Amino acid sequence: MIEWVTTFALIVLAISLLLAIYRMIVGPTVADRAVALDSVTVHSVAAIVVYSVKVQSLAFLDSALVIAILSFLATVVIAKFIVKGVIIDRERD
Repeated sequence: MIEWVTTFALIVLAISLLLAIYRMIVGPTVADRAVALDSVTVHSVAAIVVYSVKVQSLAFLDSALVIAILSFLATVVIAKFIVKGVIIDRERD
């Protein structure tokens, strides 16, 4: 039973991932592309976790956690760049 559920979940995640990649490429604004990039990473992490459940291994969960942390940081950096136009604020004398 778990094989069928995980296979179905991976198929649904793959379709959703492809749609998010399409939005990331075609997105009309930079903000749409940033949200789509975040969505792509969330779907990737979900697919890794579902695959980890499917093969009954904990080895993949560490990589999913690292990808999720890096995705969060990248989203914050992109949002700051969209709002302010710079990533690192420097005070000029």
